[in-house]
Amino acid sequence: MNDLSLAAGFTSVSGGSGDRTMVLTAFMAFIVLSLLLCVLAGPEDDTTADFYTGNRSLTPVQNALALTGDYISAATLLGVSGLVAVAGHDGISLAVSSCLAVGLFLLLAGPLRNAGRYTLGDILALRAPGSASRIASATATLAVCLPFLVLQLAGAGSATALLLGLTSLGAGQVCTVFVGALMICYAVLGGMRGTSLVQIVKVAVVFTTMLLLALLVLRHYDFDPGALLTAAERGSGLHDRYFEPGHTVGNSAGGRLDFLSLQLSVVLGGACMPHILMRINSAADGATARRATRYAIAVMAVLFVCVVIAGLGAAGVVEGQKIRAVDSSGQMALFFLAGELGDSAPGLTGSVLHTAVACSVFVTVLAVVAGIALSAAAALAHDLHAHAGRKGRMSERQEVRSARWAVGAVGGLGVFLAAMTQGRNLQSLTHLALALAASTVLPACLYGLFWTRYNRTGLLWTVYGGVLCTTALYVCSLAFSGAPTSLLPEHDFHLIGLQSTAVMAVPAGFLLGWAGSVVGQRARPADDTGADGRWRERVLVGAREE
Repeated sequence: MNDLSLAAGFTSVSGGSGDRTMVLTAFMAFIVLSLLLCVLAGPEDDTTADFYTGNRSLTPVQNALALTGDYISAATLLGVSGLVAVAGHDGISLAVSSCLAVGLFLLLAGPLRNAGRYTLGDILALRAPGSASRIASATATLAVCLPFLVLQLAGAGSATALLLGLTSLGAGQVCTVFVGALMICYAVLGGMRGTSLVQIVKVAVVFTTMLLLALLVLRHYDFDPGALLTAAERGSGLHDRYFEPGHTVGNSAGGRLDFLSLQLSVVLGGACMPHILMRINSAADGATARRATRYAIAVMAVLFVCVVIAGLGAAGVVEGQKIRAVDSSGQMALFFLAGELGDSAPGLTGSVLHTAVACSVFVTVLAVVAGIALSAAAALAHDLHAHAGRKGRMSERQEVRSARWAVGAVGGLGVFLAAMTQGRNLQSLTHLALALAASTVLPACLYGLFWTRYNRTGLLWTVYGGVLCTTALYVCSLAFSGAPTSLLPEHDFHLIGLQSTAVMAVPAGFLLGWAGSVVGQRARPADDTGADGRWRERVLVGAREE
């Protein structure tokens, strides 16, 4: 959704200056609280274990809530509910796919934690020791994190400007810089423990808001699910086709393939985002990591049920035609629903519910971008600087200092790119980030954990070949040019009639990893001879990291 449609939609549901004052007051309260949490819960000393993992001091429940926060982005919260409101079946399918991503991660959580220390590079270095694997893992991490970081920062900047009643491009850029500065402060001051507490607060805010919206929707229909489904079908404007697939990208063969590709990227890419892998390393051991992931699945299942109910309620109460008039993807559905339900609920007003939804979106963005920036900075400081550059000869104090500077560098680059792309539709960057994760990080992790013949050549082919192949497919797709929702809608040089190209990129990533390992077997380097032993000790035996 571009900034102009967002502006129109936000203005139509936000009311007057009193509503904006309430929202801004809530935002400032959260900013003060979260910064205070980061300072109080931040690293107690300059050790890498404290900065990167919080000394693994979080309980399984706390880790589960933080993991849930990492998975729930503003695009997920607004996108899924909006898609349910305007497309019915497609939105519900996307909600299920989001939960399946955590289910897939459950299968990998134990081995990944046993193999890992801080970053993706620590996992891959077990099977392919040396600087090359560290550089490759950092490349994969940055390739996945930067598009997602830019998307979140740009959206947060434009939304913050609208809350101030400003719709100019310059105002959005200034607000993007402000949000980016907050994100850098969170990551620098809090490290893993501080950002984890911010994620926990975020989940509490989002969960409470969505549960309240879901209960109000059910109350509106006398807690009769059948009446809710009937009203959603009738109000959507799609009538009896509401619960049929194909409303998002069409019901043709190409449209079905495109939606399948999107679901594939959500499930496979969502299961192995670099900040998710770094999060699970904050668990005490593999068993604790699996327990935290199981708790996260339960929380996400309840949360997405609430999101789907809210989307159905928006279709029935607000009606799909009104939502589509603002944005075809329906991302303003939650705001419309809050305005409609607030005045009819005893003890509530539309302003209160609207403020709750706006705060949920805002805190979601801040918490997610802080986690992404921390994982990207860890790749720069730990993998590139400390191991590839200094060959592991840096002191822990020096590495933590390097990580803090890296947070500033990554955050600054993300803020610059987000400010320069203000006004563009950046939603397609989600397709790119998820496809990159699914075609590079996932094959590298699966091969590295479970295939004994995987070697350095296979890893390099997986990462560099996967990044190049996925990026080329993205540039040639409708997500980049040739459609109103493209990154460059004014141009048209697409060769692939798909929005998401994961259906082609993921097999290519796995094939490159296999082919590279076969080629690498012909001349195995001498320093790989102990890799199998390290892999078996850490992954199969499940030894704890000292």
